[in-house]
Amino acid sequence: MLPALSAQTYRPSPNYVAGGKADQAEGARILGEFRQTGIAGTYWLEFELRVLLRKGDGQTVKGRMLGTRGDHGPLTRLDVEDQRWLIQSGPAPAAWRGIDGVAARTMSAKETMQPVAGTDLTIFDLQMPFLQWTDFVYEGLARMRGRPAHSFVLYPPADPAAARHGLTGVRVLLDTQFQTLVSAELLGAKGATEKSITILDLKKMGGQWLVKSIDLRNHVTRDKTRFTVTMAALDLALPEETFAPAALAADAPAVPPEKIQRF
Repeated sequence: MLPALSAQTYRPSPNYVAGGKADQAEGARILGEFRQTGIAGTYWLEFELRVLLRKGDGQTVKGRMLGTRGDHGPLTRLDVEDQRWLIQSGPAPAAWRGIDGVAARTMSAKETMQPVAGTDLTIFDLQMPFLQWTDFVYEGLARMRGRPAHSFVLYPPADPAAARHGLTGVRVLLDTQFQTLVSAELLGAKGATEKSITILDLKKMGGQWLVKSIDLRNHVTRDKTRFTVTMAALDLALPEETFAPAALAADAPAVPPEKIQRF
C-alpha cells in the first residue's frame, strides 16, 4: 500500500466490522481478484435515468451503453441524448467526450465528476477509478441487506482528491457470492457520506449476472437518480474501432435485433 495522504488531508478511519483489525493480506487478494471481474465479451445496454428530486419535478433521460475489454482495461461507450463518451476503466483510467460530428477530446479528472444530462450520474461513477486505488484498508466481512459483503475503504491519490473538492475516501462493499459491487459511498469532510451508489437488483442473462437497477443518491441535496436497464445484448461482434475516441463523432454500430433481450 502507498503511504498515507499528507497531514493537511483528512483520512477517514476504517470501521473494522468484527471490532478487530481484519486480515489485510486477505483483503488485498479479494480486491485483486475483483479487479479482474466484469461482463464477458462485448455487450450493449439500453437504460433510463429517472431523476427524483426532493423538491420540484424530475425528469427521465434515456441512453445506451456499449462495453468491451480493451488492452488497458474495460472500455465503455456511453450515449445520452446527443452527447457521447468513451470511458476507460482499470489501472490506466481515461475518458473522452464527443458530440455529433465533433472530434472527441480528452476529459480532465474534474470533468468526469460533473453530472451527465442533469442527472446524478457522472463519468466517475461509471469509471470507478477508486477500485484501482492502491491505498486502502480491508474492514472485514459486513452485511448489506442481509447478504455478506467484503468492506473496504479506499483513499484517493492527489489528483482525484483535488478534482472533487473534499473527497477523502470511498467505502465499497463487494458481494461475496455474485462478485459484484453492491455499494459505494463517496466520503467527504470528516468521513461523512456525500454520495452513495447502491445496486438494487441483478438479473441473470446468458449465464452472467448483470446489474438491473442502481440508485445514485446525493446526500447533500437529498436528490437521487435511479439507473434502470431496460434492454441488453451480449456476445456482440463489433468493429474494434467502435471503442476508439475518433469513433465518437459518428453513431455507434447497430445491434442485431435478435441479440436484444428485454429486462
